[in-house]
Formats: sequence, structure tokens, C-alpha cells
Amino acid sequence: MVPFLLSRKTQGQKRFTIFFLLVVGYQPDMVYRSLINYRDLTSIELPFAAIDLLKNVQVQAILGPQRSSQAEFVIYIGNKTQVLIISQATSPSLSPADNPYFIRGAQNGSSQVESLTAIVQAFGWREGSVHKSSIGVFSLSASNDHILQELYKLMTMQTRVFVVHMLPYLASHFFTKVKQAEMMNKGYVWIITDGLTSLLDYMDPTIINSMQGVIGVKPYVPKTSQLENFKVRWRKRFRQENPDVDIFEMNVFGLWAYDSATVLAMAVGRSGIGVSKFKKPIAKENLTDLAAIGISEMGPRLLQSVKNIEFNGLSGKFHLLNGQLQPSSFQIVIVIGKGYRKIGFWTRKYGISKHLSLPSSKSYSTNKDDLGAIIWPGESNVVPKGWEMPTSEAKLKVGVHVDGVFMEFISVRRDPQTNAVIATGLCIDVFKEVIDHYLPYAVPYEFIPFETPDGKKAGSYDDLVYQVFLGKYDAVVGNVTIVSNRTRFIDFTLPYTESGVAMIVPFDDDDRKNAWIFMKPLKMDLWCTTGFFFVFTGFVVWVVEHRVNEEFRGPPGKQVGMIFLFSFSTLVFAHKEKLISNLSRFVVIVWVFVVLVLTSSYTASLTSILTVQKLKPSITDVKDPIQRKEYVGYPNGSFLEGLLKNKAFDTSKLKNYSTLEQYDEALSKGSKNGGVAAIFEELPYIKLFLSNPKYFAKYTMVGPIYNSAGLGFAFPKGSPLVLDVSRAVLNVTGQDVMTRIREKWLGEGATCAEQDGAKVASDSLTLDSFKGLFIVAAVASFSALILFLSIFLYENWDTLASHDSSIREKLIAMAKTFDEEKDNSSDASKRKPATGEGMATPAIATANCPQSLATNDSQLAECIFSHDEGLSTTETSTPIHETIEIVESSEER
Repeated sequence: MVPFLLSRKTQGQKRFTIFFLLVVGYQPDMVYRSLINYRDLTSIELPFAAIDLLKNVQVQAILGPQRSSQAEFVIYIGNKTQVLIISQATSPSLSPADNPYFIRGAQNGSSQVESLTAIVQAFGWREGSVHKSSIGVFSLSASNDHILQELYKLMTMQTRVFVVHMLPYLASHFFTKVKQAEMMNKGYVWIITDGLTSLLDYMDPTIINSMQGVIGVKPYVPKTSQLENFKVRWRKRFRQENPDVDIFEMNVFGLWAYDSATVLAMAVGRSGIGVSKFKKPIAKENLTDLAAIGISEMGPRLLQSVKNIEFNGLSGKFHLLNGQLQPSSFQIVIVIGKGYRKIGFWTRKYGISKHLSLPSSKSYSTNKDDLGAIIWPGESNVVPKGWEMPTSEAKLKVGVHVDGVFMEFISVRRDPQTNAVIATGLCIDVFKEVIDHYLPYAVPYEFIPFETPDGKKAGSYDDLVYQVFLGKYDAVVGNVTIVSNRTRFIDFTLPYTESGVAMIVPFDDDDRKNAWIFMKPLKMDLWCTTGFFFVFTGFVVWVVEHRVNEEFRGPPGKQVGMIFLFSFSTLVFAHKEKLISNLSRFVVIVWVFVVLVLTSSYTASLTSILTVQKLKPSITDVKDPIQRKEYVGYPNGSFLEGLLKNKAFDTSKLKNYSTLEQYDEALSKGSKNGGVAAIFEELPYIKLFLSNPKYFAKYTMVGPIYNSAGLGFAFPKGSPLVLDVSRAVLNVTGQDVMTRIREKWLGEGATCAEQDGAKVASDSLTLDSFKGLFIVAAVASFSALILFLSIFLYENWDTLASHDSSIREKLIAMAKTFDEEKDNSSDASKRKPATGEGMATPAIATANCPQSLATNDSQLAECIFSHDEGLSTTETSTPIHETIEIVESSEER
């Protein structure tokens, strides 16, 4: 058997029961001697009684107390004396991981959070009083007036879902005042945690009557024969000891206490511990001195036996892991009539379900249809939406900015007869469409201008947004851009317009007067690459033609000039030199094709620059006005002022404007004449500006230079409207209704402005567009050059190899050989002897020169050229064969 320990509470919860257990021996079948000491104590008596019993009675384990605030001190003593403390304290702040001798014989209070979250998700409620600003804190001694005061604060909020986590004593007063404040009516949702739900059986019927429709969660205790037998014994004994008390049901905390005592008895049996005392290093008589208590010899061994144990107890599966009772399933109930009724379960594996026995294939669910029928507060069968306006007559106070610039987006005026506020524009139409047609519930609203008593705007858009934070407005509608610094005070819905910031700049016409405009069609990298290929192609052709073509021979200056003359003459296809080698012809054919494409592209680009010059903006980059130290503008009251300062613009160079006419005037003057070089504006307004025929031909858009989130509706932090309105905005922007609204206020011209704004691009051609052509030309030239050099080395390898000299001398010999004219018989046969050139000249000259010069090449050449002049055609044509024979016979000799 095990010690029969039961948790008891005195009337009013002002006192509590604590059990001090002295285990002095254990045999396998029974505890043959045990002393159980329990006392009803107040919080003041607790520290002294605990120290007294530890020091004088030397208890080896303590069961209780249950309340976390009272258990904290007992746990501290247990850590110091190494005495095991088994408590049903549920506060997450008390952790067995931080207190080694603390065993939590109850579920951690945080283990129920997931079940509460599942309930909120099942009914689609956005929040359940989770923000700090929404949490009401009540002390145990809170008066009824204080409770009512806090409830009235909750009534002023839009939230209608509240989670109550408090002790039964305070909850009984709290829910009485909730009903008195008429907050237990239709539309409200109240959820109570396990500490209160588990004790509903002990609450007064009048309190239960004020909690009708309240949902609660509590740990599920399965029904077993062991539990039923225990309840019979419990009722019998409780009636004997408390004949005047009518409530005698055992709650889950009592079952956990019984199972905890069972665990302790099992641990003693497993460890075989006999009589054990405290080690007292120092003997003192002061009852409050912890050092006089000493350290328990039995504590460490008991701890190892208890901290990890599992068995089926009265409360179900009782599993301690590292000193913490593992959570089980939760039962979801609803208060109805004189008690409560089960409507479902929650488990960590399956979520919400009507029954615990489920197929293994079922997935996690938060479907409200898996719960039983619910009668909500106010005896309503309709699921509350979770929020509403503070009173039924109240309207959503919507702040609107008195802008006056882009009236197509928002315009505010008053009816001259009724003085009613009339708001129009694209932003207003989108808001009305969202609220009136796409929200699943009705939201009354009224527009309130953000203006001074004389009808002028009261501040910037930042000032307007801040009024929502201060509570003056419930929402803000208008051309309010979603930027990060504003989200610190309010929540935005999803945007309903495109995002981004760009520049409005005038068209530039200065290039027409530029003397070097002919250089503009090509970028500098393309000019340099083209020039290099002109020279390189000419060099390759000269190398290939030098030995076989007289036109590519001569003095060095002539040959260098030929390289440049031939290559650049291909630019106008005016090269007159006759090419002999097929390699050079191949190179020139490829290069002429490249030149053809280049000249065609150049001509087209130059024509575009001269005839379509208006498409070029005066500024193409946001850094241009900074470097030039020019003035720039921005809309008055916009967040763009801060953006420009962050982008390193000089504050003295910033000007703000309020109307489209001022935009036009400032841009027309220019920065040097008292105006600005560019105006920074958001994309929707730029497109509207450029759609105006008066400005379309004069200005263009450059950018975007900054990405913003677009225009959105602003609501207070935590407003449940944000998510619903955002979903409605998605529906509106994805339908034809948004197109109709745009066409109504912006017209079709905005689309044209958007397309033309995208034409801001450079007219100059870049190297990237012609990389393929240059690669083809380079491959052709290099292939011809390599093939020529290979043939040249092959034909002259014997001559070069025969020289027994240094590398420098071989290179010089190679250069001399390259510079010599190649004697090609096929070419010689094609020459015309009637002209006095070719073989006749050296033959006659040889015949007329002395025989002694035949072996001296230089003198023989000089003699030949000296006799070359004055020879007639008849003189050279007759002895040609005879002369050849003389030369040959001389070679034989």
C-alpha cells in the first residue's frame, strides 16, 4: 500500500495544506513505518514551519504546496538541504532544470498554450488579448471597483476575445463583474485556462450562472476502474471528516498529488533506503539558520529514483521526465446550465477532435466543425467575429489628408449646405469598395479631415499617421506611402498601388549644339575596339601579302602607311590594292562584313540622336544633381524629404512644391535660374503628371531610384481590421473593378506615360552588342596569321636550321628572309615581258656586265640596275634565250 495523501483547501483559500513526509524504512511489499505530518498554514507561517520540520523532525521529502508563489520558498530550502520537493506548482518560472531537487507533479502551465491557440485558430479570431496593451492585471486583493474599471478599459477596445488566467477566488469576483458590465453578451468570447476549468465543480452556482458560454480547457483524466474505486473510498472518508461540506469530488490536482505520493513510495522501494538522517556540519539553535539543518543523506538517491519514472496512476499516464510531468491530452468544455459540458479534445498529434480514438492517418486539425455544439455568451448560436466597434452607434473615424495637389487620388471638401465632409478620389473609391463590398461584415465609417479650424491642412502625412497612434483616428485613408518609420506606430494593409520613387526631368536638347555629337553613337569601349581591329586587320593583310605583292613592299614608312591606309580604306570600301594571297582575301572579306554592320549601326544611331533627341533626359542618374550641386524638388509634406537627405543631398539644395503648376514652373526654369533640375516623386503621381498633355512633351521619368511598398490604409497597432482589409484589397486589385477605378480617375493617358517613361535609356551603342562580330573577325585574322607563319617556317626551316648561330642571329636571318620577295614561278610566268620588266632586264644586264662580277651579288645587282635604263624593247627581246643559256653555263662552270 501507499500513503493516503489528499490535497485539501480551507474555506476562502486563505490557508493551505502542506504535507511533510518522514520515511524511516521500506520493505518490498509495504511501508512498515511512516510518519505523515500535515498542517494548515498561512503564508507567514510557512517558512518557519518548513525549517522547523526539516531541522527537528528531519523529513526526507515534502509534498506541496500547490500555489507557485508559496512553493518557491520551499523549493529554495529543498535545494539547499537536498530534500526532495514534489509540488503541483504550475508556473513556468519554476523549472526543475533550474532547481535540481524540485519535482513538478503537475503539468507546466505553458503546456496548454497550444490548445488555446488551436481554439482561436479554429474560429478565425485574429487575437485573443495577447498584446501587452490588452492585458489586464488584477491583484488578489483587487476591489470590485478596480475590476470594473479594468473591464471598462477592455470595452473600449475592438478586441472581443479574452483569455482569463487567474485563481478561482479572484475569478469568482471577476466574472460577476463581467456580467454586471454587460460583457457576457452576444459578440464576446471568454476562454479560461486549466487552473480555473479544473475547479469549476467547486464554484458557487451563482458564479457559474455568470459564466454561461465560457470555453475552458483542462487536462483529460481517463475513466478507469482504479479511479472509480478510489472515488468511492474518497467520498466515504471525506464525508466522515467533513460532514458539513456538500462538495466532495476530487479534482485533477488531488489525483496528481496522490500519484506523486505513489511515485515517492515506489522510489523508496526501488532504492532500498533505510533510516537516514541529516549531516550537520555545524550545530546551531537558531531555527532560521539553514546551515544548522544540514544536508539530507537520502535526498540525492531519492532524486535519481524519482526524476525519470512512468506508470499508470489515478490521473492516467503519469510520466516524469527530468523531474517534469509530461503533458497529456486536454479536454475542451463549455459552461452551460449548472455546470459544464464536454465539446471536444485537443492532442498534440491530432489537434482538435470530437473523440480521442482517431485513425493514425488523421492529420493535425484546427477545424471548428470538429467541436460539439456551442451556446455562446448571450445565448447566441452565431460564432462571434472576435472584434467589433466599441459601441453599436460608433463609426470608424477615418482621417483624410487635405492635400490639394493630386486631387485625382484624394480630394476633400464640405457640402455648402450641410457642411458634411465629401471625400473623393482613387484612394477613397478603393476604400469604399473594400469596406462596402468585400468585408464579410458591416463596418460603419465617417471621413474626418486632418485640417486646422480655418480649413487648411494640419500637418504632413507623418503627422496624420501619428494621430492614429494617439487615438484621434481609427484609420487613415489617402495617398499614404508604406514606409518603415511609420510602421513603428501603426499597421498598414497590403498596398493597392504600385511602388517606387523616380525623378521627373526635362528633355535635354543641348546635344544638338555639341561639336562632337558624331562621337555619341558609339560608346568609348566600342570606338577603341573598332580602332584596334582596323589596325590589326591591316597588319595581318600586310604580313600575308608582303612577300608576294609588290604593292605591299617598299621603304618602311611606305609599308607602315600601307597598313593604316588599307585597313581604314575599307571603312568606305575604297581600298585599291590588289590582293594575291587567298588568306588575305579571306581576312578582308570577313572584315568588310564587320565594317558594313558597324557603319550601318552607326548611321542609324546618329540619325536617331539627331531626329529623336527629345527622348533623352537631362539627368540619367540620381548622383548627377549631387555632383553638379543642382537644386532638386520634392512634394511638400512627403516622406521624400528624409529620403533625399539620406541620399547625401545638401539640405540647402532641396525645394518643396505643392501643385503641378509649381512642378512645371520649377522644371522649366532649371536649377541655374531659380528652379530645379529634377523633382522626386512617387510613381503613381509621376504617371498622372506625365499623362497631362501639357507636360507629356516636355518631361520624362528617370528611375525608379528607390523602391517603396506603395500606398496602403493605416490602422492602429494590433487592429483586427488589418488582416481582413488586406485580404479584401487583394480581391479588389485582382478584379476588373480596380481597372475601372483607375480609368475613372487617371484615364487611359497614365498607361501611355508609363510606357514612355520606360524609354529613358542611352542612345549610344556598346561593345556588348557587337561582341560576336569582333570574335568572328578575330578568329579569321588569327587563323590566317597562324597559317601563314606555319607555311613560312616550313618552307624556310632548312635555311634557318643551317645557320650555326645564336637565337638573335636566327631571328635576324628569319626577318631578312621574310623581307625578301618570294620567287614564285607561277607568278613570274604571268608577268608581261613586252613591258621591259621581268626576266629580260637581269638577263641583258648580266650579258653586258663583266664576267668577274658573276660571283659578287651586290656588284652584279648594281651593274644590272645601272644598265637597265635606256634599253629598248627590241634589245631585250632578242637575246633572252641566249642570255639564259650563258647564265646557266656559267653556273655549271
